[in-house]
Amino acid sequence: MCGIAGCVGSPDVNTVNRMLDALAHRGPNDRGVHVNGNMAFGHTRLSIVDVAGGHQPIFSNDNSCGIIGNGEIYNFLRLREQLVQEFEFRTHSDTEVPLHLYRKKGSACVKELDGMFAFCIFTEHGDYLLARDPVGIKPLYYAYRNGSLYFSSELGAMSLAGVDEVHEFPAGHYYTPGEGFVRYYQIPEIRDHLPTEIDEAAARVRNTFKASVKKRLLADAEVPVGAFCSGGLDSSLIAAIAAEEIPHLHTFAVGMRDETGRDSDDLTAARLVAEHIGSTHHELVFTEEDYYQALPAVIGKLESYDPSLVRCAVPCYFTCKLAAQYVTVVLTGEGADELFAGYHYMKHQDMARLNHESRRLISTLHNINLQRADRIGMLFSLELRVPFLDTAMIDLAMQIPTELKIRTVNDARIEKWILRRAFVDTGYLPEEVLWRYKVQYTQGSGCESLGEKLAEREISDEEMAELKTANPMASIKSKEAGLYYKIFRQYHPQDSILGSIGIWEGFDFAEERASTQGALTSKRYQDDEASLESACGASE
Repeated sequence: MCGIAGCVGSPDVNTVNRMLDALAHRGPNDRGVHVNGNMAFGHTRLSIVDVAGGHQPIFSNDNSCGIIGNGEIYNFLRLREQLVQEFEFRTHSDTEVPLHLYRKKGSACVKELDGMFAFCIFTEHGDYLLARDPVGIKPLYYAYRNGSLYFSSELGAMSLAGVDEVHEFPAGHYYTPGEGFVRYYQIPEIRDHLPTEIDEAAARVRNTFKASVKKRLLADAEVPVGAFCSGGLDSSLIAAIAAEEIPHLHTFAVGMRDETGRDSDDLTAARLVAEHIGSTHHELVFTEEDYYQALPAVIGKLESYDPSLVRCAVPCYFTCKLAAQYVTVVLTGEGADELFAGYHYMKHQDMARLNHESRRLISTLHNINLQRADRIGMLFSLELRVPFLDTAMIDLAMQIPTELKIRTVNDARIEKWILRRAFVDTGYLPEEVLWRYKVQYTQGSGCESLGEKLAEREISDEEMAELKTANPMASIKSKEAGLYYKIFRQYHPQDSILGSIGIWEGFDFAEERASTQGALTSKRYQDDEASLESACGASE
C-alpha cells in the first residue's frame, strides 16, 4: 500500500512533493521522486513485498520507462515467470510486473492483472498509462491546471495542486493520451437463470472464497498479516480461513461496555471465534469520550461528512488503530453484503430484481465502504485487503439465484444463506457464529447512537437552519450531518473541490438502519438440523 502523485505536462516537482507530504501516512517506509521531461512523479511506500528492494519509481533496465504504483498484484509471480525470459527485472516487487507486461502488450496489460491497484507507467518519449483496479479498491483522482494533468491517491493531496475541480478516476478503466478512457472491466452480467443445485453452489462458494482469502496473504515473511474479527459472519470466515495458513493469526475486535459493564455483542462473539480458530486475539474497548475525540480525525481523513459512513468509520478507526500495533496487512469483510444480499432491506425487495440491486451496489462501493476502508486503514499505515471483492467471487455471485441468497427457514428470511450453507459442517466456525443475525458495525460495537446524541447537544435548531441556508450544495439532512459538515469544513475548506466527486450513491442507509434498529447480535437463526435439511430439500 502506498501513495502516488504526479503531474503530466509540466515538471512540477514542487507540487508533487507537496502532495507527497500529504500522503506520508500512506507510505512511511520510503519516498521517491522522478522528473521525466515535462512530467514529474512521486511515490510514498509502505513496504510489504520486496521489503529490502522495491524502491519506486521502478525503471526498466534500459531506463526507457518506469512505474509508480499503489496496491498489490496477487498473480505477479505467475506473470513474472512468463516475462523473466524476455525482460530483466531489477526488483522482486509485484509493482515491477505491470511495467514489463506493458512493454510486451501495451495498455492491454491491465486486463491480465489480478489485484487491487492504481498506477502510472511512463516512458522516456512522454507516453503514459494510468490505471485503476476493477472495482476501485484503491483510490485515484485527477484534475487539470493550466493544461497539465495532476493525479494523486487522495482528494486532500489534490487540493494542494491548486485545481478548481477534481475528478475520480473511474474503477475498471485505464487511460492513455491516444486511447482516452477505456473500460477494461465491468461487473459480469447476471446469469442466475441457470438451475443451481445447492450442494454444487455451496461448494463453488466455499472453494472460490477460500482461494480468494489465501491469495491475499501475500507478503514478505517478515511482514505480519492479520484479520479483523468482529464475530460476524464475514470477518469470522476470513479469519478462520487465514488461520489455516498462519499459525496464531492476529485477530482484532473493538467495542464498548454499557453502564452495567456488559461488553458489546461484537466483543463477546469475537472471543468465541478467536478461541475456536486458535488466533492471537486483541481487543480495544473504547468509551463515549474516546468516540467523540476520534470524530475530527475520522471525518478529516474519510473525506466525507455522510453520517452513515462516519458512524461506521469510527469503530473502523479504533480497529485499525489496534491492528497497526501488531500487523502491516489486515483482511476485512467489505463486499459480502453486496455479493450475497446481506442487507436487511433487501429482504423486502422484489426477489426477481435482487441480483440487479447487488450488481448496482458493487458498482458504488468505491465511493462508500471501500473509501472508508482505504482512508482509515491508511491513516495508520495499515493495508486492508478485501477477499469478497475478488473478481472470481463477483462473477460467481452474479450466477447464484436470489433464492439461495435470501432463504426462508422457519418463517425467518435468512440473508447470505448460501454463504452460511457453504461452511456448514466444515468446522471453520461455531454454529452460533455461522448463523448469527446480521447487524450493522455500529450496533455490534455498541456506538450507533453516539453521533446523534452529540449532535443534539452541539447543534441548535437555529444553527441547523443557518448551516443549510449557507451551504445549499451540501447534503445536510440532519443535525448529525450538520455537525459532521462543520468538522469536515475545518479539514477541507475548499469543499467545492470535493463536491465535484459527488455524494455517495449507495443503498438507502437510513432504510437499512431502520430495518435493523434494536436487533441484538446475540440473536441467531433457528438452524437446527431438521429445518436446515428442510430448506435444502425444498430447493432441490
